[in-house]
Amino acid sequence: MKTIIVISFFSVMMVLPSCDTLKQLTSEPTTAEISQALKQALEFGISEGADKLALRDGYFKSEYKIYLPAEAREVTDKLKFIPGFSDVENIILEKLNRAAEDAANSAKPIFVTAIKEMTFDDAFNILMGKQDAATQYLRFKTYNPLYDEFHPVIVNSLNKFNAIEYWAQAVNAYNKIPFIEKVNPALDEYVAEEALDGLFGMVAKKELEIRTDISSRTTELLRKVFAKQDRV
Repeated sequence: MKTIIVISFFSVMMVLPSCDTLKQLTSEPTTAEISQALKQALEFGISEGADKLALRDGYFKSEYKIYLPAEAREVTDKLKFIPGFSDVENIILEKLNRAAEDAANSAKPIFVTAIKEMTFDDAFNILMGKQDAATQYLRFKTYNPLYDEFHPVIVNSLNKFNAIEYWAQAVNAYNKIPFIEKVNPALDEYVAEEALDGLFGMVAKKELEIRTDISSRTTELLRKVFAKQDRV
């Protein structure tokens, strides 16, 4: 009987967390720890998000698919009746999305650098805020410099898939249609903005996952900091 009790006691002790671990998880995180944990969550988000969007059809067959803006659809709608351009919309859509997929991995280091250099004005309120508060703060603080670095990456990918040249040919054919007001809708800036929206969307998904699913907190820092959010 004593042997059974001793074995049971040690079995329980093995599954219980150590006192140090419990103390770490229940102690109040410092402002520095909160800031670092938020950055860690954002870095995990962009790393996973960029990897997924960089896969074939990561944009093209996902909720982040890039569609043509209204002014560009005016061009494609008219060109459907022009020989050689009957399928122009589908062709250009695939080229734009393939370019975004190609550029996604290159976006990862750009985002990571921005995250590491970012400072939080009020890390505590961001931790205790909305479920995408850190992502929205990242967007607010870094969008313009991120766009400036990401835009040439997108242009390079668009050229790689011959999207810019193909679109120029389509616009040129459109402008030759009688009684049509000539247009020149550039797509590179639009695609850069849409591609960034997809990347921010993936970061927000990971932030939500870390906030709501304890098993997604894969580091001690994430567990400690986001446990405070759980206790509210």
